[in-house]
Amino acid sequence: MSQVEYKIGFIGAGNMGGAIIAGLLDAGICNPEKIFFFDTSRDRLQSLHDQYGVTSLASGAAVVETADVIVFAVKPQTMKPVLSELASKNVFAKARDRKVILSIAAGVRISTFEDHVYRDLDASRQARLPILRAMPNTPALVRSGMTGLCANRHATPEDVAMIRRMLSAVGNIIDCTENEIDAVTAVSGSGPAYCFYLAEAMIEAGILLGFAPDVAAKLTVNTLKGAAALLENRMESPETLRRNVTSPGGTTEAAIRVLEDHAVRQSLVSAIMAAARRSRELSA
Repeated sequence: MSQVEYKIGFIGAGNMGGAIIAGLLDAGICNPEKIFFFDTSRDRLQSLHDQYGVTSLASGAAVVETADVIVFAVKPQTMKPVLSELASKNVFAKARDRKVILSIAAGVRISTFEDHVYRDLDASRQARLPILRAMPNTPALVRSGMTGLCANRHATPEDVAMIRRMLSAVGNIIDCTENEIDAVTAVSGSGPAYCFYLAEAMIEAGILLGFAPDVAAKLTVNTLKGAAALLENRMESPETLRRNVTSPGGTTEAAIRVLEDHAVRQSLVSAIMAAARRSRELSA
């Protein structure tokens, strides 16, 4: 795979930003010399530079000025102040070359970026600053993420392809509309937590059945890993796979009956719907 020639900048380099940087380098998508970043943590600036050889810059404004692709990876609650500060310094208005902007902050809509990035810019200058929004999940930290990606009206197919290539370094991607991002958040963004919740219960049950905690954890983790592999590699539905292991009158049927008696399936569906509603509220 050929390496990219454009410069990639990160404003914020916490867990997710750092994961993307590591993924880009591990996948050979770009060299360290092509990656620039700013973070408010001095320790983070030093550790990423020492670990990956990427270049730290003095400010978010310097990232915008330097990079061809700018990834906003700050916490959602600090996004508006960050954008306001950059807009107040006319950082976006001063941009002369085309730059692609990507947000990976949950709950921050593209319109929020447009309000700040496009302030006082005419249509032709707005078109040189396309904005995309991605919703990755935490398995991106181990290159197994699932990301939903949407773009505004100024993003070209080439822009989308470029961002898809970057995000492929940390997992899989689906294209979606921004209205679908809340559903992506509910299913896959929050989805790992549902799996961890199930794992907690399975480990607890294993301990109650007499296993040491580490043994119960090993049984649980490898069972979930194997079940996920079956889902991914077999051309069969989850329902079929479940039925295959549920023998009439057997142990699995006894367990499934208890789950159905407690409406676990409907509770999970209701939980995911609640997550989607909350995502809409946060981005309103």
